[in-house]
Amino acid sequence: MIVFLKMGGSLITDKFQPNTALSPTISRIGQEISRALKENESIQLVLGHGSGSFGHAAAEEYGIGEIIEKESQWHGFQKVWLSAKNLNHIVISELIQSGLPVVTFPPSSSIITRDKKIIHWNTAPIEYSIEHNLLPLIFGDVIFDEKRGGIILSTEALFLELAERIKPDLILLAGIEEGVWEDYKKKGKLLRTISPSNYQTLLPNITSANASDVTGGMESKVKIMMELVDKYPEIQVRIFSGDQPGNIYKALLGQEVGTLIKSK
Repeated sequence: MIVFLKMGGSLITDKFQPNTALSPTISRIGQEISRALKENESIQLVLGHGSGSFGHAAAEEYGIGEIIEKESQWHGFQKVWLSAKNLNHIVISELIQSGLPVVTFPPSSSIITRDKKIIHWNTAPIEYSIEHNLLPLIFGDVIFDEKRGGIILSTEALFLELAERIKPDLILLAGIEEGVWEDYKKKGKLLRTISPSNYQTLLPNITSANASDVTGGMESKVKIMMELVDKYPEIQVRIFSGDQPGNIYKALLGQEVGTLIKSK
């Protein structure tokens, strides 16, 4: 059973305080993952994490996101790269202390895009790491783009591409929200299921996060995951709160948490 698990930037950092990682939360997540893997040894896990107050804050400061038009923006490109790398180092350190055999694969060193579409990504090392019971880790990162110069790709966008090469059974997106709200501003009703039958009706009220998020927040997450389940109907996605202790453990073991996104 192959599972993709993303630890959202809102979950592992304080998104309102630049460059502030929530190390105790990351450590607790690592412990939950470790428990789940011990209870179900058939799980093959691919990990990802967002950039939170590291990459997003730097990207907003230097105007990096969709395109690089000025030579001066390349300095910002490097700053965003460095911020993402720094957070990745913290995540790796905490997860390894939880006993997880994590190996990181920085997207900036292996991916080339053309107009935001991935045209080159050597995923063989990721596949080999899975075969040998290691836990590959990817993350939102800056990418060199043949048409736009440089862009930022979210972990969800990376999962979408990776799903074509490594077919997961389940994708888990853990953030701080309980799931997808019918109306994000009111947060009155949590959606239990999103599918093509109700997606277009719900879309206007699925808005982005409060803090800086250059990759589009919840609206972008849902849109990309809808594209993924439409392309691969056998895959299911859950968006849920990893901030609630035990939820990541439960989700890995197949329990119902948050919002389910599926093709039918």
